[in-house]
Amino acid sequence: MYAQRQGRAPWHWYAKNDTPEERKLIQKLDLLIVPYAVVAYWIKYIDQSNLNNAYVSGMQEDLGFRKNQLVNLQSMYVAGAVIGQLPFTFLFPMFPMNWTIPALELGWGIFTLLQYRTQGFGELMAYRFFVGIFEAAFFPGVHYVLGAWYRGDELGRRGGVFYVGQMLGTLTAGMIQSGATKNLHGVRGLAGWRWMFIISALMTFPVAIAGVFIWPGTPARPNKLFLSETELELAISRLQKNKADVDERIKKTRLQLLKQIFTDWKVYVLTFWAVLFWNAGSTSYGGYLLWLKSLHRFSTPKVTQLGTTAPALGIFYVLFVNFSSDLIWGPSGAITFAHTWHFTAMVILAVWDVPEAAKWFAFNSAYTQVAMSSVLYGWANHILRHDSTQRSVIIVFMNLFAQSTTAWTGILVFPTVEAPRFLKGWTFCATNSLVLIAFTWLVIRPLSRREERKFLAAGSEEGIQSERSLDEGTETVSVTPKKI
Repeated sequence: MYAQRQGRAPWHWYAKNDTPEERKLIQKLDLLIVPYAVVAYWIKYIDQSNLNNAYVSGMQEDLGFRKNQLVNLQSMYVAGAVIGQLPFTFLFPMFPMNWTIPALELGWGIFTLLQYRTQGFGELMAYRFFVGIFEAAFFPGVHYVLGAWYRGDELGRRGGVFYVGQMLGTLTAGMIQSGATKNLHGVRGLAGWRWMFIISALMTFPVAIAGVFIWPGTPARPNKLFLSETELELAISRLQKNKADVDERIKKTRLQLLKQIFTDWKVYVLTFWAVLFWNAGSTSYGGYLLWLKSLHRFSTPKVTQLGTTAPALGIFYVLFVNFSSDLIWGPSGAITFAHTWHFTAMVILAVWDVPEAAKWFAFNSAYTQVAMSSVLYGWANHILRHDSTQRSVIIVFMNLFAQSTTAWTGILVFPTVEAPRFLKGWTFCATNSLVLIAFTWLVIRPLSRREERKFLAAGSEEGIQSERSLDEGTETVSVTPKKI
């Protein structure tokens, strides 16, 4: 539990020391940041997950896909997503985020639209690569903005509501594909799965335009359309009390910054933590949809409709895990709860020879893995809050490196020809969940506490130096942080 929440009942939204002015500011930030983040992530995941729905809705047959071409397309998307994140390790603090995020949305919307005209595997591979390029920095970018405005005890709930957008996107993609297959197949000579890409793109463009005006940027480079100078000063002061860096100034050369980052424990520990999280996931490989199709019991629209049950339940998982992280048992407890449940589901699927009801339960529990994503990245944001440039580099690096590993682990453990059994895949995911829980308690939690003690000690030393300067009658306060 964060210190600000101690002594506060779980149902209270604010910390007990938040002033009335701070509470008004928090309400305004919640309205500016969170709804747009949810809608944008919802659109992103429609554009990202529509491939699996299209595949089981006629694309496989129309384009003659065979063997492992589905998982290869997914890996090409991951490759684009990894490469696309590289420049943003330094770009986030340099440009206004209310322009950066919408520009990325516009880019992936264009390449989502182009997929409707694809005539073969190679052409679709190129489109998926560029969708990945433009979608790459969205997720770490939103977490960078959340970390720029909120304290550590406030991040879990906002990040959780933001993450609901992923579940809505996956759920809605299935519904759109079902509707397109049923009502638009053959209209203007286009198959239903092609209409899916057109509809997705047309939903993306207006959201990108709206982001330029709604998204508040960061305190250092704010969008002042809806925020006054007084509100900005208050936002900065409450973060500075929590020893957060709000300047976003690059105080070192690139070489010095990289040397500082890569000679510190945080980049390695947090990146390995993210690797375990990313590789515990199975939802992007389409196992649930492929299992439903293999039953030969449901029509194509019905398969895509039933495929929405897992992300629909995922909305509940996300909200419960993230709100409980802030309000009840802290991030380590929330991560343990989510991945214990997920481990159980993956073991059931690995065993496979179980009653069909158990498989329904397991497939519909898969989103417990991603439910704690915002807890993990929120905790990382909190650990890194003392230097915004380091925070930008490490948040992007841990995300891109972890995601890059799934480009080859997915091919190894989720080959399409083994669908829907995926023994290697379910076992691999279960193992990563188990190791993630242990790593959180044995490594992340102790190191995070040590980091907090270090900065508390530095703050106490600053206070002592300031008092001495005042006692000596100096005109200015000398602040000399203790070297650790």
